[in-house]
Amino acid sequence: MLKFLHRRNRAEDESGPVDVEADAAARAEEFWRRWDDLLPEVSAALGDSVPHRVDHQLAELAAAVHPNLTISIERGETAVYALVMTSQADPELRPYTDAWIAAAPAADSLFEYHDSIPPVPDPTEVTVNLRGEKYALADVRVAPQVDEAEGLVDVAVYHPGFAALEGEARAALTFLPLDATLGERLAADRIGRVETADNEPQGAIGLLEFRDLVRALDNGGAGEEEPGESGEQA
Repeated sequence: MLKFLHRRNRAEDESGPVDVEADAAARAEEFWRRWDDLLPEVSAALGDSVPHRVDHQLAELAAAVHPNLTISIERGETAVYALVMTSQADPELRPYTDAWIAAAPAADSLFEYHDSIPPVPDPTEVTVNLRGEKYALADVRVAPQVDEAEGLVDVAVYHPGFAALEGEARAALTFLPLDATLGERLAADRIGRVETADNEPQGAIGLLEFRDLVRALDNGGAGEEEPGESGEQA
């Protein structure tokens, strides 16, 4: 996707190349050991409704795995909370997030674990704030072009609020619905070119129907652009 930046892997530093997978596995094991030690403090901060109290400690844990990883505590899907460690779709960092999730403990009622930002259950229920105004993602329409040979979907994204936005705000309202709908990893793997449409493109569909299309492509389906009922509810 256009918004993702690719960073140099720190494994290729002045000391020469190292075994990235082995390095990542060792760092992941150390993370989870330190997480066990920190968990009582994290639980206390969450119980006091001041999760920011442990931001610094969590950032240090993430940086010890790789300095370009991002960590956050989000609302869980099945557990109360989700601990999310993300590479922000940088493929050079994936060995570290892969090792991290592989070494993660089993989810329980309090915490589940994700190595990328998961999709929102229903993006059409999400409203975002930009420049002091609210924009409902239910109003987003997406015109997909599927390249089955490459396994990618090029998209033109339209929102009626684009007329009042420009620059970074318009870009945010273009990319955010895709991330919310697909989740970070699927969006990075399957979305190709992204364009902002000034007018609703012909054949545009809603976010839920778009998610079905991309997931079908990811699962080896035909990925055809046939309208479905789910998108008509957006």
